Amino acid sequence: MADETEIAVGATGAETEAPAAAPEGDGRGRGRGRGRGGDRDRGGRGRRDDRRGRGGDEDGGEEFVEKLVHINRVSKTVKGGKRFGFAALVVVGDGKGRVGFGHGKAREVPEAISKATASAKKAMVRVPLKEGRTLHHDGKGHFGAGKVTVRSAPQGTGIIAGGPMRAVFESLGVADVVTKSVGTSNPYNMIRATFAALTEQTSPKSVAQRRGKKVADLLRRGGASAEVAAADAEAIAE
Repeated sequence: MADETEIAVGATGAETEAPAAAPEGDGRGRGRGRGRGGDRDRGGRGRRDDRRGRGGDEDGGEEFVEKLVHINRVSKTVKGGKRFGFAALVVVGDGKGRVGFGHGKAREVPEAISKATASAKKAMVRVPLKEGRTLHHDGKGHFGAGKVTVRSAPQGTGIIAGGPMRAVFESLGVADVVTKSVGTSNPYNMIRATFAALTEQTSPKSVAQRRGKKVADLLRRGGASAEVAAADAEAIAE
């Protein structure tokens, strides 16, 4: 009986010691490594990769033409001195008929430019182009004291524009245009007036769809023959 009691106690002790030893090696070492170290690192890297993927999808892999139009240094008087900042005006386009502008403010120039670029990409508009190089028709834009006039031009004319307006047409992808700006030299007002003129641009295709006609029918009203009107209608992309 004494031997059987000692054997039973020894077996019970072995059984109780084995589970106590297992958490020290497996539970505290490997379990903690999987839960806190390994899983956290793998989860963190996965979230960062997802953010990069979403950012690439938003840009769509497109290459944009970015033009820095104006940088203005501003200061704010506070207790103890002056606090300086910068305001940037940027024009962004894809060179294929889309363009936008934006402005950003920050304590440093690079950050202000990045903010303005992001704002411009969100506010891009599409402008119909004739033969992919010029405007379909003349237009006028007005904002504040600024007044601008834009005119289509034959091939080889180039961009006859200065300052902020040139940046807009280079980013838009226009190769031949003649412009005139009067009333102000403020780049913000000139840019807004230029966009007011560009948003009024229409193509013969959009006019024909709105009126329920064919493009050739609209072109024949200028006195052109049916063959010439049909050829011109086929040459119009938008």
